[in-house]
Amino acid sequence: MTSVPLVDLAPQYAQIAPHARSVFDRIASGGAFTFGAELEGFEAEFAAYCGTSECVGVANGTDALKLALQALGAGPGTEVVTVPMTFIATVEAIAATGAEPVLVDVDPETRCMDPDRLAAAIGPRTAAVVPVHLYGRPAPMAELARAAGDVALLEDAAQAHGADLDGARAGALGRAAAFSFYPTKNLGAMGDAGAVTTDDPELAATVRSLRHHGAAPGDANRHELAGWTARLDNLQAALLRLKLAHLDAWNRMRREAAAAYRAALDGLPVRLPPPDPPDGSQVFHLFVLEVDDRDGVLESLRSDGVGAAVHYPTPAHLQPAWRALGEAGDFPAAERLAQRALSLPIFPGITEEQVGRAAGALRRALG
Repeated sequence: MTSVPLVDLAPQYAQIAPHARSVFDRIASGGAFTFGAELEGFEAEFAAYCGTSECVGVANGTDALKLALQALGAGPGTEVVTVPMTFIATVEAIAATGAEPVLVDVDPETRCMDPDRLAAAIGPRTAAVVPVHLYGRPAPMAELARAAGDVALLEDAAQAHGADLDGARAGALGRAAAFSFYPTKNLGAMGDAGAVTTDDPELAATVRSLRHHGAAPGDANRHELAGWTARLDNLQAALLRLKLAHLDAWNRMRREAAAAYRAALDGLPVRLPPPDPPDGSQVFHLFVLEVDDRDGVLESLRSDGVGAAVHYPTPAHLQPAWRALGEAGDFPAAERLAQRALSLPIFPGITEEQVGRAAGALRRALG
C-alpha cells in the first residue's frame, strides 16, 4: 500500500471543482469545442503570466516543441542541439521536423545544459538550441545565449511553469518556449495540452498556421504551409484558465515541501537538488536527489509505502531508438545523473506528515 503517493492531483481538483463543472456544462451546451473564447482567453492570460506578447495553444508539449522548431527553421539538412538528460519528447520533436538532434552534456551542478560545452556543438547547420529546464530549475540562459551566438534558444519549459531567472519567467527567457500541460505538470490540464510562448509575432503566426493544417489567417481552406493537426481544444483551455489562477500558490507549496525535505534529509549520504540559481527560483516539478545504489533504495522506499520514482533512468543516447546519438561514456554527467536520480513525492497539498514519512523511509533505506 502506498501511504505517500508520488503525485496526488485530488487537492488541486478540489479547489477548482465547482467552477470546472460549470465550465464543462457551458462548453458542452454551447458546442464551441475548438477555436473559441476560452482558448483566446487562456492564450492571453498565459502570455501575460509568462511576460510575453504571444502565446499559441497547441495539442501537447511535444507538438509545442515541434512546431516552434519548424517556425525557427528546423528541418531536413539542419541540426538542433539539446541535452541527453531529458524526457525523450525533446529529442523526438527535433527528429519529427527532419532535423538531426545533436547532444551536449549537462552540468553536474545545475543538471541543465553545460554552457562550456555548447559552443563546440554549434555549426553551420544549427537551426536552434533547446535547453531543458530540468525538474523545474531554469537552465543558465544568459550563458547559453552567449555560447549560442546568433542561434535561437527555444526553452523546453515543460517542467518550469512559473520558474524565474534574471527578472523574467520561464517562457520569456529565449526566442520562444514550449510548454506541456500534461496533467501532472505544475500547470496541468485534464488531458494533453501545450503552448508556445514568444515575443516574435511572425513566429507565433507561423505556429498558429502550422497547428491548423497550415491554414492562412481567416481562411481555413487556403493552406500556405505544410501543417499539422495540433489544436488546443476549448475545454482544456478553460480548465487551464481556472488552474492558472492558483499556479503561484501551488508553486509556493512545492517550494515549502522542498525546504521541508532539505531539513529532514540533512546529514544523509545523498546529494540534494541544486539550490536556486542566482537571481532566480525553481518550481520543483520534481524533487530529485542523487544516491548510490539508487535501484535498491527505490525498492526499499516502495516497500515502505513511498511512491518514489526515477526521472529519467536512461539518457536519450542510450535508448534503443536513439543509439545513433552516442555511446556509453559520451555524456558522463548525464549518465551519472541517470544512474543516481531518485524522485521523492512532491505536489501541491502534500502534508508535513507525508514529507516526514518519505524522509523517514529514506533514512531507513540508507540504513
